[in-house]
Amino acid sequence: MAQFRLQGSKVLAVDLHGDAVKAKNGSMVAYDGRMAFKKLTGGGEGMRGMVTRRLTGEQMTVMEVSGQGTCYLADRASEINLVHLHGDKLHVEAGNLLCTDGGLRTGTAFTGLRGATQGNGLFTTTVEGTGQAAIMSDGPAVVLRVAPGLPLQVDPGAYVAHQGNLQQTFQSGVTFRTVLGEGGGEAFQIRFEGDGLVYVQPAERLTVGGDV
Repeated sequence: MAQFRLQGSKVLAVDLHGDAVKAKNGSMVAYDGRMAFKKLTGGGEGMRGMVTRRLTGEQMTVMEVSGQGTCYLADRASEINLVHLHGDKLHVEAGNLLCTDGGLRTGTAFTGLRGATQGNGLFTTTVEGTGQAAIMSDGPAVVLRVAPGLPLQVDPGAYVAHQGNLQQTFQSGVTFRTVLGEGGGEAFQIRFEGDGLVYVQPAERLTVGGDV
């Protein structure tokens, strides 16, 4: 299995020993050893995944990196966070996924009003299995725990990913910026309940259909 390690906070080093990983297309900044790069259409998910992404408008162009040596990955100087999966599932915005172990399965999942964040429609990217994934954030990500009986409300523009036994619902509400008269439309929040982790970034992405 490939080994993931951080070189600082913005570069991911992936040590390969004849195995392979899937990474965001164009994210390779350097490598040593013998590497092969192959562009995958639709994240390697097959026809169903490709059709789903065309319908939702979600972009996830990835490449397969295989060989012997170390490959260094980065994207727009984003902060990188390592996520360890042990048979569970990670939900992540497509633009925030940098790299996954080759054995992890990627797909799409229905979420609801995700269009309130990036206009990606009703689906988000899923990563499932046992291994490591690297996700990106605009600024150092904060990992927030959700415990039973203690729900968490998240601004959709700051949401990056979540994992664990969590249920999410979308609700309209009044945000701080709306109170100050800076909101431009209906405001949405994501409410998480259950037991798990939520990754949020300290900078909001551009929203569609009004500020939140």
